[in-house]
Amino acid sequence: MSDPQKNILWFNEVSKKDVPFVGGKNASLGEMYQELSPKGISIPNGFATTSYFFFYFLEQAGIKEKLVKTFNGFKSGNIKSLQKAGEAARKLILEASFPDELKEEVYRAYAKLCEEYVSNVDVAVRSSATAEDLPEASFAGQHESYLNVKGRENVLLYIKKCMASLFTDRAISYREEKGFDHFKIALSVGVQKMVRSDLSSAGVMFTLDTESGFRDVVLINGSWGLGEMIVKGRVVPDEFIVFKPTLKQGFAPIISRILGTKKRKLIYGSNSENTKQVAVPPKDQNRFVINEEEVLTLSRWAVSIEEHYGMPQDIEWAKDGKTGKLFIVQSRPETAHSSSKTHSYTQYVLKEKGIVILGGEAIGSKIASGKARVIPDISKIRSFKEGEVLVTKMTDPDWTSIMKKAKAIITEEGSRVCHAAIVSRELGIPCIVGVEGAMQVLKNGEVVTVDCSTGQKGRIFKGTIEFETREINPEKIPQTKTKIMMNTSYPEAAFPNAILPSSGIGLAREEFIIASSIKVHPLALYHFDKIKDKSIKRKIEEITIGYKDKKEYFIENLARGIGKMAAAFWPRPVIVRFSDFKSNEYAALIGGNEFEPEESNPMLGWRGASRYYDENFKPAFLMECKAIMRVRDKFGLKNLKVMVPFCRTPGEGERVLAVIREAGLKLKIDTPDSPADENSVEVYVMCEIPSNVILADKFLDIFDGMSIGSNDLTQLVLGLDRDSALVSKIGDERNSAVKEMIKKVISECKKRGKYVGICGDAPSSFEDFAQFLVREGIDSISLNPDSVIKTTLKIAEAEKNI
Repeated sequence: MSDPQKNILWFNEVSKKDVPFVGGKNASLGEMYQELSPKGISIPNGFATTSYFFFYFLEQAGIKEKLVKTFNGFKSGNIKSLQKAGEAARKLILEASFPDELKEEVYRAYAKLCEEYVSNVDVAVRSSATAEDLPEASFAGQHESYLNVKGRENVLLYIKKCMASLFTDRAISYREEKGFDHFKIALSVGVQKMVRSDLSSAGVMFTLDTESGFRDVVLINGSWGLGEMIVKGRVVPDEFIVFKPTLKQGFAPIISRILGTKKRKLIYGSNSENTKQVAVPPKDQNRFVINEEEVLTLSRWAVSIEEHYGMPQDIEWAKDGKTGKLFIVQSRPETAHSSSKTHSYTQYVLKEKGIVILGGEAIGSKIASGKARVIPDISKIRSFKEGEVLVTKMTDPDWTSIMKKAKAIITEEGSRVCHAAIVSRELGIPCIVGVEGAMQVLKNGEVVTVDCSTGQKGRIFKGTIEFETREINPEKIPQTKTKIMMNTSYPEAAFPNAILPSSGIGLAREEFIIASSIKVHPLALYHFDKIKDKSIKRKIEEITIGYKDKKEYFIENLARGIGKMAAAFWPRPVIVRFSDFKSNEYAALIGGNEFEPEESNPMLGWRGASRYYDENFKPAFLMECKAIMRVRDKFGLKNLKVMVPFCRTPGEGERVLAVIREAGLKLKIDTPDSPADENSVEVYVMCEIPSNVILADKFLDIFDGMSIGSNDLTQLVLGLDRDSALVSKIGDERNSAVKEMIKKVISECKKRGKYVGICGDAPSSFEDFAQFLVREGIDSISLNPDSVIKTTLKIAEAEKNI
């Protein structure tokens, strides 16, 4: 531990034990500078004024007692009283003079930093309160920081400004809420060599998923210029997600990469201003701020920092535009999820449908209803009433006093790491950021429902929509002999769904990723140069911006969507079904009309296996296989298995497997007698056509197992159109003919020692049907996420009774 009597400590004199003297930020910087720099993590040097410096200044300036008096009669929660006390306290500090001995120490320290780097060195001057960055309190943005400060007199001036920021309205309010004594906290100031990210990029990263608390990922955000634009929510940044377990094994698992708009950036200003905002040129808006190797380097550093501190971290990084080098400039404990002591969580579920007015990026997973209150700027915050839904352009720490009174928050700008997102997580209220037009569309007093329950995409409904909450403690859910798996289509919901007790994913559908993320028909991408319709071509160019090779756009986005699901459930098995669009659904994709036939009954037409080996569609299927290879070989997610849908004959199955081999995938079925090889992939076939049951033995000769698609199997056994309400009353999965089919296929698979599961809705809809499956000894039952808990309890009871 450092000497508390010192006024200034250099980073190489400071460790994590020194929070009482230099605050959380500076203690962390010193700890990293000493312990992690030798491991290759780059951290700019600097020094910190101590708590002794701060209290000595107050004593020598004769303002300590005056500060206490400014709070005489202070009324917590009263905005007017808050503003009056804060203004008086700040004025006292700003008008006081530093004693000469403190000035000289700052001058000498700055001169030494100039010797290390360059004359008149540019520095960041940052606040670090001595109680901040504790696991239970983030102090996010409560105190001021100043960038591009040059010259010893300016350094002294901005040190004083940082100290005055201990009494900003937001900081006072935050301490009141957390129960901190205003006069026992000191303000340490860190003076650190600036990284010239104004000439390149900067951002923040978390060593967990900020929404679900899923701890196996690093989440990185980045934008052009200085990093303040991200922290203050003034820009939509690029986003990268990296999977930690296979990163440590040497793979390159960037399982998500989303291009932000990044319309403005913060750069160095002229002599009259330290920094200024400027527009980002369109060509830079349309490219990522860091490349793949830099993403992986930052992720490795993040993992090292997290391992050193033994808890999830919130880290700031910057890239120097002059040298091209990456740096870490801050790290603090992540507070929203790290401090959670319980393994249980509350699931929010809408009970009815409604009219969606607007959408954006969801923060958290809750739902709330209330009256909208549109507040254009900070001067109007007094109009806000407790229990309303705050609607504004963006928030910064000055808004905190009303944010904690809000039912929900909606902002037009911002990202998952902006101020509104960070604070709403800590407060435990739903928030949707990046909602274009929110301040124009939503009116004061209008009742809205803010829904963050369905993953990354948040929805704003008109009026009050009823919802229910379900308290779930996964540790109290009984273990079942029958494996409970999940059906899913949505990569965005993968991390929160992974918390539910399950044995993996029994059916991951590609269709949603293709329709919502890729949006373009795969053959329109493969044959892009041959497309005749100029408007379609232009639309594809806009969607695939940044991709010269349009095929790579398809492979990368499909791989990352699948990869996110495989990562969420790793190392549990994840079975992804190859695309099973019907021809009319494929035609609805951009450019689809040029490549799709018109069929009178697409449900029974050109779908599933019959497409994959067809010479016209084969290039598209090969791209799907390349995406699977990328997930397994580049991301290292060997828990991924694949499934072939709607395979009418064993001959079709053979032809499909030949194409999969042609793509380069090594099949487990080819070496059945060899020891388990994680580099070979298991291939299952959907059992959804009567021929799959009748010829089950033949199908099992060439596939590793079967997954029963009970919806289609029921339709084809009973001759029903499952979309027709007129015939739905005739029967469902509980019909004797259907059950005989299912009984036969379970028996055949068990006889051959091969996997058999079911991925239809029936087990969660019909308790007696679930009991039937358990009695027959099915390996796994795959359910929709919202029915996992209730059906697991039913199956546990059924297993007891057998």
